[in-house]
Order: sequence, then structure tokens, then C-alpha cells
Amino acid sequence: MNELVYRNEVTLRAIALAFSIIIWAALLLCTYGTLLIYILVIALFALVAHSALIAHLRGNAIRITPKQMPDLCQRIYRCTRKLGMEQVPEAYLVNGNGVLNAFATRFLGRNFVVLLSDVVDSMEDRPGALDFYIGHELGHLRRHHLTWSKILAPALFLPLLGAAYSRSREYTCDRHGLAVCEHPEDAQYGLVALAAGKRRWRTVDLEEYSKSAAVKPGFWMSLHELVGDYPWLSKRHAWLRALADKRSPQLGSRNPFAYLISLLLPRVPGLGIAGGVVVIAYIAILAAIAIPAYQNYLDRAAINAAMNDSAPYRQAVAQYGISQQQWPTTLGQLDLSSFPGDQQVAGIELEQNGMLTITFAKANLRSHVLQLKPYISNNTVKWACVSDLPATDLPAECRVQP
Repeated sequence: MNELVYRNEVTLRAIALAFSIIIWAALLLCTYGTLLIYILVIALFALVAHSALIAHLRGNAIRITPKQMPDLCQRIYRCTRKLGMEQVPEAYLVNGNGVLNAFATRFLGRNFVVLLSDVVDSMEDRPGALDFYIGHELGHLRRHHLTWSKILAPALFLPLLGAAYSRSREYTCDRHGLAVCEHPEDAQYGLVALAAGKRRWRTVDLEEYSKSAAVKPGFWMSLHELVGDYPWLSKRHAWLRALADKRSPQLGSRNPFAYLISLLLPRVPGLGIAGGVVVIAYIAILAAIAIPAYQNYLDRAAINAAMNDSAPYRQAVAQYGISQQQWPTTLGQLDLSSFPGDQQVAGIELEQNGMLTITFAKANLRSHVLQLKPYISNNTVKWACVSDLPATDLPAECRVQP
């Protein structure tokens, strides 16, 4: 049974597990454990969404039993026993609407295998090929891929590693599909039907199709495979023929430059290179919104700091004006020294009529000044702001004009 596992799956899973433990631990520490709350919420939503699938199967699909679709039931039972699995999964036949596929899932500790009707119908001339589909899906269940996907979730988003582990699982499950077939050609025809369709698969030359995998792929083919969750069908087919003949397959080597580019692309499991493009687009959109907003926040913080720095000067000007019935013209009259400057404010100068002129230290604000002009209202000294800065960046007290 160990031969049913693709050579790289165990190694890649161990590496992914190590990365996942580090990432999970870092997230827990950085969020002070609050990540657990989000995980529970996400798990609850996932449970509800998954329950909809199971409810749909039980309410609309045909359950495969000894009395309902007995031929399919017998195949599933035989394949399960060949793979040494004690528990026979609950199986259903679903209208495929033209799609050739099958899938396995797990819900609340129970395993399910779903066959799409088009797969079953297309293999009427070669029913043994159905064993390949059944064995492939049983492979996912036997290797606990669905459970591991949750544990290894952080690593599955990592470039190169996540995609490589996903592809290794498909190779493993293809081996399971081959193992349950009575004839190796059944597995090969079952796989080639995914490429040629439900009728034309009969006319495909299996040897010629496998040879296409030996052609050295270019940059784009290499890149799309390296970021994808599934190997090319031609490579999977070449592996099936090689395993049946007990030899190594002849596969074209990938473009080295594609490895470097794929390492730089963000990854979203199941979306291939499109997922990376979507992530980059979202980052670009968020950056276009967030960077100006953050810069605007920094500008307002600098202006607020200037108002705070000018508070002693405004208070001294107000006291002088009330006591002397005129506005001061020099800082010496206020017993104050020149403002020494800080990271936000370059200087505060006293002008004629008690007006304070503030200059800024930040590079993008150096061309702007903020002038605070005192005036009397209801026997109280108030301040009017004069500036070429945007009104929305000014403090609230600057927006009240005399």
C-alpha cells in the first residue's frame, strides 16, 4: 500500500506541516489568542455551507445501494476492499450536466463519494474505467487529504509549496485509481476521457498521448503548472502508463525561470495563476486607497501637533493682548524663546498684530504654512486660521472663522 503514495507527498506534507505550525503559532501570538474566535466562526460558517451540499445530495441525488444502482454499489464496495479500507463511504449519483468528474467529501465524521452521471454514462463501453474514478476519490479519503487540508491551510497559500503538495495528492490518488482497475488501460482511458470528452476518448491513442508529456514545456506551461493545484493531464497519463509498465515516465523538464516567477506570485488555493493576479489586483487597489489615506492621516497628525506646539504661544499672546490692550510684535515681549523645532514643526514665528506663523518639518508640508490670527469675540481672544492647506486637514477649531 505504500506504493500507492506518490514519492513526494509525504515529504511535502512534512514541510507544509512545519510551516503551518509556525504560521499558526505566530498568528495566535500576534492576535493574543483571538484568532481562535475567528477560526471558530469560520468553522461554523463552513459547517453550515457544507451541510447544504450534504442536504442537496440526500434530497436530490440517487443514493447508491445494493437495491439502487447495484452495479455501481458493487464497484464501490470492491474498490474499497482492494484499498484495504474498512468503512465503505456513502455514495451518490448526481446529474453531471455535461461535466465528467467525481468528488469525495467528508461531513461530521462520515465519508461521501459522489459520481457525476456523465462519467458513468460515458463509460458504458468500458465500465472498468469507472473504477479509476472511484479509486481516485477513495484515495483522497484513505489518505485523509480533506482533514490535512484544514491543518495545512496556512502552508497551502505559500507559493511553490502549496501547489506542489496539492499536485502530489493528485498523483497519489491516480495511483489509487490504477490499483483498483483490473486492466491498466481502464485507468488510462478513464483519465483521458477528461481530456477528450465522453465520446472521443475511445479513439485516443494512449501511447501517443503519453508521449506528449515528454515534450519540454515552455515558460508559460511551466509557470501555470507550478502555481496550479493539478498536474497536466498528459503528465498524469504518462505516470499511469509508466506505473503499469514498472518504469519511470519520460517527462519534459520545466523552465527554470518559471520557478523564480512562481515563487514571487501570491497564491490562492484552487485558483492557479488567476488567484495570484486577483491578489495583486486587490493589493494594488488597496494601496491606491490606503496610501493616500495614510498620508492624509500623517498630514493631519502633523497639523494637530503644530496646534499643540503653538498652545503656549497662543496663550501668551492672548494674555498680553488683554493686559496691554494691543498685540505683541516680538517673542521678547512674551518672555518666550523661539520654538526649537521637532519632528513635525520646523518653527513658530510671531508676526505683526499677534499673528503666529507655523512652518512644518515634514517634506510634503514644507511648502505650506499655517497662520493663526488672534481676534476678540465677546471679550474673549479667539484664533482664525489662514492657510493654503486643504480645509479638511485643518483642526476643528480652525474651521470656525470670525
